Amino acid sequence: MSKIKKAFENGKAFIAFITCGDPDLETTAAAVRAAVENGADLIELGIPFSDPTAEGPVIQGANMRALKGGVTTDKIFAFVRELRLDVKVPMVFMTYANVVFSYGAEKFISTCRDIEIDGLILPDLPFEEKEEFQPLCSRYGVDLVSLIAPTSENRVAMIAKEAEGFLYIVSSLGVTGTRSEIGTDLASIVDVVRQNTDIPCAIGFGISTPEQAKKMADISDGAIVGSAIVKLLEKHGKDAPKYIGGYVKSMKDAMVLGF
Repeated sequence: MSKIKKAFENGKAFIAFITCGDPDLETTAAAVRAAVENGADLIELGIPFSDPTAEGPVIQGANMRALKGGVTTDKIFAFVRELRLDVKVPMVFMTYANVVFSYGAEKFISTCRDIEIDGLILPDLPFEEKEEFQPLCSRYGVDLVSLIAPTSENRVAMIAKEAEGFLYIVSSLGVTGTRSEIGTDLASIVDVVRQNTDIPCAIGFGISTPEQAKKMADISDGAIVGSAIVKLLEKHGKDAPKYIGGYVKSMKDAMVLGF
């Protein structure tokens, strides 16, 4: 049974995204632990893919560095199994449909259950095609997390009604990456979500400052941050976890305590 709802039980959830294997899996493990120790409520682990269409240059770069370093899906599975010995917060994989297909969908999703991965986010999987994976996810107790974009419009209610785990609300059009300003009318999207499901929703894409995290958490149930964390890994390499810890603490404090 998925533990994702636990991430939202103590107020607003801070969700940290980290690409597995950038610069190596040892650093990824240290970064995850630093994030959790400093308030991250849920961890999104990115499985690298050679053509990550939803990602901006920062996370694309992380994917390339990880793949060049020799990371594989099997190595990531083994890494998560070890991480689970002490990391107890909910964790989900974020990757692309081709990664799951090429590994073998049933083998991939059943392994997720075995290593206690709670959910799966596939940004290139259209809602209308989720039946490709939904029956397997249901069989193995892995939540297939849906995304809602600013362009979803009249599909928001439909997606919300069938949501599992949490709903990932995309803040802006385009790819991942930090943004100085988020102009989408997210409150109205969240209103439609609330009318159609009790599943929590969190906002991601473009959030990098404590002020933005606070604003997004005020509208929704949590904030998702990826590119800003990956930038720290790119800049500091193996030393990044200590910077990630401080960064996560500043974001979580802003969401909980304000300014």
